[in-house]
Amino acid sequence: MLNLTRRRVGIAAALAGAVLVASACSAGGSSGGDEGGDGAKHDYVQAIAADPESFNAQLTNGATPFMFAAQVFDTLIRLSPDYKLTPGLAETWDVSEDGLQITFHLREGVTWHDGEPFTAEDVKFNLDEIVELQTFGAALAARIANVEVEDEQTVVVDFSEPYGPAIETLAGQYMLPKHVYEGTDYVTNPANMAPIGTGPLRFVSFESGKEVIFEANPDYWDGEVKVGRVIYPVIGDPNSRALALFNNEIDQASLDPGQLDQIPGHDDVLQMPSGQFPQDITIMFNAVSGPLQDAEVRKLVFAALDREAITEVALGGRGTPAETFFPEELDWAVNDDVQFSEEYPHDVDAINAALDELGYPRGSDGTRFTLKTRYISELSEVASTTELAQSQLQDIGVGLDLDASQSAVFTDKVYKESDFELAFLRSTLGSDPSTGIVRWYDCNPDRNAASNPSGICDDEIHEAALGALSTSDREVRGEHFRALQERAAELMFYAPLAWYTGHMPVINTSRWAGQDEPVPATNLMPWTTMEWIGG
Repeated sequence: MLNLTRRRVGIAAALAGAVLVASACSAGGSSGGDEGGDGAKHDYVQAIAADPESFNAQLTNGATPFMFAAQVFDTLIRLSPDYKLTPGLAETWDVSEDGLQITFHLREGVTWHDGEPFTAEDVKFNLDEIVELQTFGAALAARIANVEVEDEQTVVVDFSEPYGPAIETLAGQYMLPKHVYEGTDYVTNPANMAPIGTGPLRFVSFESGKEVIFEANPDYWDGEVKVGRVIYPVIGDPNSRALALFNNEIDQASLDPGQLDQIPGHDDVLQMPSGQFPQDITIMFNAVSGPLQDAEVRKLVFAALDREAITEVALGGRGTPAETFFPEELDWAVNDDVQFSEEYPHDVDAINAALDELGYPRGSDGTRFTLKTRYISELSEVASTTELAQSQLQDIGVGLDLDASQSAVFTDKVYKESDFELAFLRSTLGSDPSTGIVRWYDCNPDRNAASNPSGICDDEIHEAALGALSTSDREVRGEHFRALQERAAELMFYAPLAWYTGHMPVINTSRWAGQDEPVPATNLMPWTTMEWIGG
């Protein structure tokens, strides 16, 4: 009873702190940022669910480190949520015709938050020492043969072999200050919790269990930051976060999926349409035993799933039905000749007839066969998708034996043990097909997690995957990706059901306009273009 009482007091205190901060914000009481009538600049308040484990996404994985890192640090090249490349700390870059050399021409006059200049030596230090420690940077670093500083603003990188997603991978590498990290244990460096970057926000303070505070960087290279401070109150209780957001007491929060249905009742509240890489809700087939060994059966099962109903009902309209293996944002790589509605028409009568012809008659209970089906219990949107799929597949006489489990158990059963026949999942597509989508189709002999669990290792798909890795020419890479999708359509062992947007943050627009404007880099807020409209 004592612990429960303390928990309730803690929640109330966190919410009270958020309300107090927001009230000061409305009064215009801060320094720096979009100016009110009294010349003061205003605060932005974004609730977080727990203490950040780190502010440095180069050395720590997770949604929270990436969210903070995008505001504090910069990358050499920016990659937007719709996969557009634009200059970052590198004003321009040149790629040699053979893809073995990239020359970066850095911006002049950029400084770190402590006033030290950002130079080519910082870039060399990161490419030599830090990039290999980042999840997607390791494959890039393994191919870097030499990094040469030509002058303070020019860096030349030589590669031992071409690497298709080199630019996209570099666009995900936040630059850390050499003068802060050199000669230290990078992972335990105190700067990971008191970061020094070149980005729009600079660190002020962190009080565990209470709040994180950043302030505007007055010397930001990409324009004037319109906020004074950004305050992140720690509000662990999801109901308290939602209440604060709906009551116009905070500007942004991540809501639980079950709370998103409340948004239409609040005119000032909306879910961000973009800002992060796309996510998808997918179906995975185990193709090594049972009826699903047959690609034709797998295609019929996929065709029986009504993707529009899944999007509208199971996902609450938060997303769009998938029609292709790659999302439309990857227009340079998507194979538009493979359209799901044409390849796998949702014709229940025709599907039933085809299953009859393949030798799978209905039994006395109307069931042809039953598939052991796994999903992660914590993912409510995946749970609702799986339950609706169970209902839809009953129409063709296919039963699903549902098994909900925690993520760790799901990983063991699906990837390590192949103890499943169908599985449903939500995943993030990442910065490039080679480092994201392709892993679900290429061979996975080592049974790595979050990779193809089907048991299929197809030569044509593997060749296409290698081809896309072997060149930095997007046009050529696109040809390989389109070939991969054509073959994936023939085999059908993994496919998106819907492109999901329910993971996007939710904002309150009563004080700040322009929060949902397009941004040049994922997870970055439009600090230089937002406008204060509060009282």
